[in-house]
Amino acid sequence: MSQPLLEVTDLDVIYPGGGGRKPFQALTSVSLDILPGETVGLVGESGSGKTTLGRAVLGLAPVSGGSIHFDGQDISHLGRRERRKLAKDIQVVFQDPYSSLNPSMTIEQILAEPLTANGIEGKVARSRVKDLLDRVHMPSDAGGRLPKEFSGGQRQRIAIARALALDPRLIVADEAVSALDLSTQARVLDLFVEIQEATGVALLFVTHDLAVVRHVSHRVAVLYRGEIVESGPVDEVTRTPEHPYTQRLFMAAPVPDPDRQEERRAQRQRMLASQAEMREQAGAGLELDAL
Repeated sequence: MSQPLLEVTDLDVIYPGGGGRKPFQALTSVSLDILPGETVGLVGESGSGKTTLGRAVLGLAPVSGGSIHFDGQDISHLGRRERRKLAKDIQVVFQDPYSSLNPSMTIEQILAEPLTANGIEGKVARSRVKDLLDRVHMPSDAGGRLPKEFSGGQRQRIAIARALALDPRLIVADEAVSALDLSTQARVLDLFVEIQEATGVALLFVTHDLAVVRHVSHRVAVLYRGEIVESGPVDEVTRTPEHPYTQRLFMAAPVPDPDRQEERRAQRQRMLASQAEMREQAGAGLELDAL
């Protein structure tokens, strides 16, 4: 059994208050690990803390408690210089392919930037850019064009190519397909799978969509209000979810069959009503105990 490449242990993230606001605890005692070459899906609704966890791994969110280890090294509180060194091994693909690429730079300049920053220049960098474009199935003349000349799916492929430029060992994909239409989503997800098989890169795939998780992940962790409520092999969690929150996420995922979609929507409404009734009964029981 391989040792984890990434190991998050009892992680707390608390954002400081300001302007009369109280501090906000975004994550509470979160633990997960990712093996080399593995994809772990991190799923939850907006506000669940999933993006915060990805940002903490990237050094963009404060670690208030617990630890984050990468390849055995504690990276929980690295300074800027150490973080820059780590950037070669940990990269990110953001949600919005329209804002994540510099509109005034050509695609070749965008992809060459991390290479030249790490001392790779000239013919070697240009050759590497061509290889990156080929790896994400972009046309050979894409290097001389601007981001505005490409569709959202193509821009996300370029963002993936940029993340691959330095041969990272881990990529954090933060809602990397949520801004794309369904057919483009499927093609980009297939690209992630293809790249992982070819390079062995590990992926932390942050998403709100269980269907996306099922497509790309080996294991999945479900976040609810800053805590992991369910985790395990992706087939097990997505086919027979045990926690009520995971069940609601599953019922909320769209399906192409209108009849199944209507049935699933009705089942979700029944589930929500049943859970609300249970909460009311529990509250009534507490009131009776207090008398």
